[in-house]
Amino acid sequence: MNAHPITTWHHLVQTNDATGLDLLLADDAVFMSPVVHASQRGKTIAKAYLAAAFEVFFNPGFRYVREIVGSSDAMLEFETEIDGVQVNGVDIIKWNDAGQIIEFKVMIRPLKAMNVVHERMGRMLAAMKGER
Repeated sequence: MNAHPITTWHHLVQTNDATGLDLLLADDAVFMSPVVHASQRGKTIAKAYLAAAFEVFFNPGFRYVREIVGSSDAMLEFETEIDGVQVNGVDIIKWNDAGQIIEFKVMIRPLKAMNVVHERMGRMLAAMKGER
């Protein structure tokens, strides 16, 4: 990876291009969902969750409102609206020396937002599973 992983992530979000996740995610990436208890381990499942998030979250109202970036991790606070519900959350991202994401954690508030995200992500993941 040549670009900083957060720069690459922002580009993927801005262009709504989940195909770039193949290069950005490490093979042993871990995705931590705000609604699923167990961590999702491995590039394939992490990519599936993030690709579904591209469909659910990244609408014209989505925006990052704050960033805290360190040498190997970052916290990106976001806001969006889904089905008329205001969603506020954070993406906590950690990457390895190769610039690939090894951990991606999403936290969401308030409860009403969590419920709408749970329902929409569930539908999206089910649809993706049915396409295989």
